[in-house]
Formats: sequence, structure tokens, C-alpha cells
Amino acid sequence: MSGAFIIAARRSAVMPVGGAFAGLEVQGLAAPVIQACLADAGIAHDRVDELILSNALGAGGNPARVAALAAGLPDSVAGLSLDRQCAGGLDAVILARALVESGAAEVVLAGGAESYSRRPLRLRTRVDGGPPIAYDAPPFTPWPARDPAMHTAAAALAEKLQISRAAQDAFAVASHQRALATAMPEIVAINGQSRDGFTRNLTPAVAARAKVIDGSITAANAAVAADGAAFCLVVSARIAGQSARAVRIAAGATLGGVPEEPGLAPLGAIARVLSPRLVLDRAEVMEAYAVQAIACINGAGLDPLRVNIGGGALARGHPIGASGAVLVARMFADLPRGYGLCTIAAAGGIGSALLLEA
Repeated sequence: MSGAFIIAARRSAVMPVGGAFAGLEVQGLAAPVIQACLADAGIAHDRVDELILSNALGAGGNPARVAALAAGLPDSVAGLSLDRQCAGGLDAVILARALVESGAAEVVLAGGAESYSRRPLRLRTRVDGGPPIAYDAPPFTPWPARDPAMHTAAAALAEKLQISRAAQDAFAVASHQRALATAMPEIVAINGQSRDGFTRNLTPAVAARAKVIDGSITAANAAVAADGAAFCLVVSARIAGQSARAVRIAAGATLGGVPEEPGLAPLGAIARVLSPRLVLDRAEVMEAYAVQAIACINGAGLDPLRVNIGGGALARGHPIGASGAVLVARMFADLPRGYGLCTIAAAGGIGSALLLEA
């Protein structure tokens, strides 16, 4: 047996911005999840070689190092922070695989944590010395005309592919229904929260009354901003062979696509990790927007009955840097055998995909 394996994967509940996790910094969300992964696998803290943490809104520093120290990892764990926006949590796992397979590390904690509620205010200085200008999102291309807001890009995608608001709303309603009917054993209780705070009995009538954001994109068929964390424990074959459960990381890819069409970017990465004859047992497709998930499912030829069987981000929320790792934690909990695909889109036209084999 060779390669890189996941032997534990956990996450926090996902809470809407300003909700139950509003007072927690990134490390407050990350540390309990990290500790739970190690406890599940029976791996001592001092055996960890590296911690890779995705974070999109923290505005710099090295939150991975802060989280490592807060979780009680040894001082030798330097911590590596990355920012690939929505794709970062999945890319952390892909990077962990590379470290393990190269022999550079044997035990790596990989995932993401986002405290959307505690994100710092961003100000851009002015050349003329005038008052700084507040901004919420940085540019994702050097060309403003090819860098639409994510909701604008989603609305354009819906129009291009002729995916109606009714179809998007129906997808969102189904996501909430599946989430309500599914146990979430991967959740680590933090602040007493052991279920995703946004999941509810969304009905077609409620969805029809939802506030319009842009075109056919509404508050019902777009994922809400949220706080949360998710991590998995990626180890070598030697350590995996001693573990009660091990899921092999069969393939991973991150590719850029057309910048103004981020919703379609995962299709290239999915094609890179899937072979034509491979049959998927499960798929976790990010639901930042219902239209983006529908486009990826249709474009990649995935079986809708095998996708997001426990609901998706429309029923949870979108803790940006952690969302990709949330997909992995859900997959680890729900993949009893066979192959599972996790995939996500990111601003700037980036798509990531991860193939797991149980």
C-alpha cells in the first residue's frame, strides 16, 4: 500500500454570520476540530509534522500557526496558511497529499477555518494622501470588466445555460430537506452547537418570496455567509495501515478557467481526476449558488441521486476558506465504499476537485 490517506475528518457546525460563532476567532473554531481529528485517529499531538489552514478573510498573518498553537500542537509545527478563496479548503488537502507522497511529511492536518463574523475591515490607501477607501473583496483579475461579483457571474451563468429560478429554488429546497433528514456525525460541538444553524424547512412558497440578489439569484438559492472550520488528517501508507479506517486520496487537481465564469471552472478539474470508466458512489459539489451546482452536475455528467445526499452549502452556509474541507469531512462520513468526488469553484475562475477511494 502506498500513497496518502485520510484517517480522520471532522468539522464544526456551520453558523450564519453574526450567529452562535460570532465571538470566535479563527483559532477558536479550528482548535477543537483539530483536536477531534487527532483523538479519532489516536494520533498524539507530537506526531504532527504540519498544519495547512485555508483562510480567505483574515487579511494576512499566519492563522495556521496561531491555530496550531491554540490546538496544543508542538512548537515545531510551523503552520502553513493559504488563500485560494473558496477552493482553499480543498486545496489544503491536495497540498497535504503532495507533502505525504513526496516523503516530506507523514502526518499532516489539512483544512480551513473562517470567522466571517470577525473578519477585519479592509482599507486601501490613496496615492494622493486622502482618506483610505473601504473595500470588501480584493480584485481576482487585473481586468475589472472580467471580474464580476460572484452573484453577477451566477446570474449570467443561469441566463447562459437557461437554468430557471424555479429550478434553482427547487434545488435549494431539496438541499435543505436532505440536510434535515441526515445525521452529521462529523460535527464537533462548539459553543453547544452540533447542527448547522441555517438548515430549515425551506418550502417552494418561502423560496418564491426570497429577496432577489441579481437576476434569478435570490437569498434562497444562494449560500449564506457563515463561520466554520473543517480539517482532515492526511497520513502516509505506513500510518494508515495501523488505523481503523483509511480513505485513499486517489487524485486531486486545481485548474483555472474563464475568469468571468467561476461556476464552470470545476469542470476541468473534475475531468482531470475522473477516468471515463470510473463509477462514483458519492459526490460532494459545492453549492455556493444553486445554479453553479446544477451546472457542474450537468456539465460533468454526475448522477444527481449520488450528489450531496446529506444536503449542501445552500442548507449550511459558506464559510469561505473552510467550505472545501467541509465537503471532505462530509464525504469521509458518508463514503462506506467505492469512490467519492469533492469539487468546488472559486472567484477568478478557479476549480478544484478531489477523488477519494474508500
